[in-house]
Amino acid sequence: MAEASARLLIVDDDPELLKFLVEELSSAGHHCTGCDNGQDAFLYLRQKEFQLVILDWTLPDFSGLEVCRRLRSSGNTTPVLMLTARDEIDERVKALDAGVDDYLTKPFNLKELHARVRARLRSGSYQRSDDPTAELLSLGDLQIQLLERRVLRGGQEISLSQREFDLLCYLVRNADAVQSRQSILEAVWGSPFVGDPNTLDVYLGYLRKKVEKSGHPQLLHTIRGAGFMARVGDPKS
Repeated sequence: MAEASARLLIVDDDPELLKFLVEELSSAGHHCTGCDNGQDAFLYLRQKEFQLVILDWTLPDFSGLEVCRRLRSSGNTTPVLMLTARDEIDERVKALDAGVDDYLTKPFNLKELHARVRARLRSGSYQRSDDPTAELLSLGDLQIQLLERRVLRGGQEISLSQREFDLLCYLVRNADAVQSRQSILEAVWGSPFVGDPNTLDVYLGYLRKKVEKSGHPQLLHTIRGAGFMARVGDPKS
């Protein structure tokens, strides 16, 4: 079965639990990579393809929710199974809204863990598609290759920082729809957003300098009093 040889990324800051999960799921035939913080998780996800991420809610740098939000806003569709001691319905809703696919509370039964892993691997909801266009975002002559994290406009490659890339992906994935300042900050920087809201204006300025080209239609628009929008040409009135 395909799920017997799946590549799993396991993220948990409890060293004993992390070691146990890696050993337990490896014994079931999976190829497991473990790490104990969100930053390393992002690094692994950029370097290779996984079929499932098993993610702790509480991490030393980012919350599991923020990790998942950043993955989804960057276009990464790897399934996420969240492990947490939080079992309130409101917490489950937050996790699902952040893009988590499944949710298992601690302490958990091993049989249930293996069953949840098998179910996620069977679902196919976020598995890599054989169609290369499923891994591509486009807007006019702008192309974003999600797996390679490459951006091209008019065939010319544009070099973006990770944050610029995540911001551009979020806007293009929601093209032709006005996005409020708060919704962008929470999706790209994490919720709740803590910091200077003007950070968004700074990064949009960076993006415009790199993405907008003389003689090409404008793609990134400011909608006064409402927010921002990605759209080819002038924004609708």
